[in-house]
Amino acid sequence: MPALFDPAVYVGDREADVAMTELFGGFPKEFKAAYVTAWALDVGYGTRKNLYNLYHILNHANLFSGDYVRQAEKTIEKLLSEIR
Repeated sequence: MPALFDPAVYVGDREADVAMTELFGGFPKEFKAAYVTAWALDVGYGTRKNLYNLYHILNHANLFSGDYVRQAEKTIEKLLSEIR
């Protein structure tokens, strides 16, 4: 009997997964619209989205440098401006 095991299973904030769908533009806008219709995102999602995605941007900056470093810097600046 075939079986599939997901090696990346975790329990976390659902918004982390939604944020990832917006990071590299791989999902159509209709996806988020349908998601929000089914289960609205909490106030402050925009800030949390940037925080969740910063991990992935920093990882890409570490692996590939270039534009990812600048994207990380901009994301950090944006996050800092929101907490000041």
